[in-house]
Amino acid sequence: MKSLFVFALFLLALQTMNAQENNSKDDYQAFIIGGHLKNMHLWHGSVVHPGAMIATSIEYNSKNKKFTFGFWGGASFSTIDVENNATGKNESAYYKEVSIYTKYRFSDVFFIEAVSHNNYTGVEERGDKLQFWSYDKTQGYNFVDVSFGYNVTPNTLLYLATIVNGGSGDYEIQTDGSLKNSWTHYFEVQSKVWQKKEASLSLFVGGAWSFITDKTFYTNNAGNIINVGATLSKNVNIGTYKLPIGVTTMWNPEQEKMVLQLDIALF
Repeated sequence: MKSLFVFALFLLALQTMNAQENNSKDDYQAFIIGGHLKNMHLWHGSVVHPGAMIATSIEYNSKNKKFTFGFWGGASFSTIDVENNATGKNESAYYKEVSIYTKYRFSDVFFIEAVSHNNYTGVEERGDKLQFWSYDKTQGYNFVDVSFGYNVTPNTLLYLATIVNGGSGDYEIQTDGSLKNSWTHYFEVQSKVWQKKEASLSLFVGGAWSFITDKTFYTNNAGNIINVGATLSKNVNIGTYKLPIGVTTMWNPEQEKMVLQLDIALF
């Protein structure tokens, strides 16, 4: 029933968007695709996958640019080891994620966003049944983030995200064995501090905490700063083609981990 409901909504949305396209006489494009090649994948101070991967996306944007709905997918070229629950042996698993996101921009400076993160890397390899639409607390790979963003200046963004419903292990086990949702909050400040022609440098710092539990989705014992770094973005000229690239250096004080991510925007 859930799948049929989602499919019906998708068909209705397609009909509405098609009508908008037919009535449009300008250069508005409702659908946009994207592709990025990365040496690793970072998210909120975490190394989601440590090896090379490709990220793709397809999204719909309303004509007034306020509403966005899309799909983001990641797939790796390398594997990680996953322990099989039945045999206890390590199995090789490729990073696989298909996430769904939607965003609404109330103004040029304020937006709300919801993302369903569906990272099913190693699910079948460890002996579990793959259930893409399951958000069971203990299943370990599906959860929803609800976030708000506010540009206090044209170059500075305040970003607050909250994990809802305890998905993917965002809970603390109580003494009686019950599971208490953490509702982990992640807050980040990012600011572009330098720009010259087609190059720019942005700094960011982010932290996570819970008002309900000591453990959070990102930390083991208490809230902490988990994401500090900088991103240098520029265009690399290849003949007449300009290839956008970004290099991010990220330090996670909680995990005492530092990494460098290369992000090449293919299209």
